[in-house]
Amino acid sequence: MEGIARDALWLAMLIAAPLLLAGLLTAFVISLFQAATQILEPTLSFVPKLVVIAIVLALLGSWMGGQLVEFTRMLLTDFPGLVE
Repeated sequence: MEGIARDALWLAMLIAAPLLLAGLLTAFVISLFQAATQILEPTLSFVPKLVVIAIVLALLGSWMGGQLVEFTRMLLTDFPGLVE
């Protein structure tokens, strides 16, 4: 049972990592730009992060969904062995 929990946490981290890294890198670049220009507009930090995360999700969404489907398939096929 602990192997399933470990695999589920690993999969969650693997799926969330591209989105989080894209948001982090975008926020870092925007914060450098805001510090250099002293423009402190809140929408300047929100809108680009939203766009970048949407692009990453559009590019990697099918891979993420495939990973979730494969994990679910593995759980359902191995279910009889897990119940014992």
